[in-house]
Amino acid sequence: MSDETLVVGLVSISDRASGGVYQDQGIPALEEWLRSALTTPLRFETRLIPDERAQIESTLVDLVDQVRCHLVLTTGGTGPARRDVTPEATLSIGTREMPGFGEQMRQVSLAFVPTAILSRQVAVIRETADHAALVINLPGQPKAIKETLEGLKDADGKQLIGGVFAAVPYCIDLIGGPYAETNDAVCKAFRPKSAIRKKDNA
Repeated sequence: MSDETLVVGLVSISDRASGGVYQDQGIPALEEWLRSALTTPLRFETRLIPDERAQIESTLVDLVDQVRCHLVLTTGGTGPARRDVTPEATLSIGTREMPGFGEQMRQVSLAFVPTAILSRQVAVIRETADHAALVINLPGQPKAIKETLEGLKDADGKQLIGGVFAAVPYCIDLIGGPYAETNDAVCKAFRPKSAIRKKDNA
């Protein structure tokens, strides 16, 4: 059913990639990971833009309000450099902040690099009269994107540190979006028992 399609906005924020200095890696990495992690129908809306706060804000607003994405993931622009303004732009368009996402992303990244404390990723919900979306800032590097979404596993596949994506499907449920299901081998979505849909046997 078309109304069960998860619409995901992917925004890569980089002066150099948007200017053609080098090939953007963020959007391809996100698309690849999401296709492996989600088993429900999904459609991507992609944008490659420079580190300009006004343009980031207008892009996020358009993806939520006009394109009606249920989830928007940004990559890039979350460090301490002067041109890194993605968190400020994201907070300015949000109606509610979701601080747990940034906290957990830094927790995951700290298992790999001490500079994780320099990352400023945030997450918000943006609401309109009849629609809402979850907007999450992710790191800029494909390896770090995968780590923060998926978490940290041992050699046997046991989860050591939870990735942030496990909480995303239930959050989308709560704000009125479609029911998204995941490939447990990649990332097992967590929902309270009362919120889990029975699978059809037919």
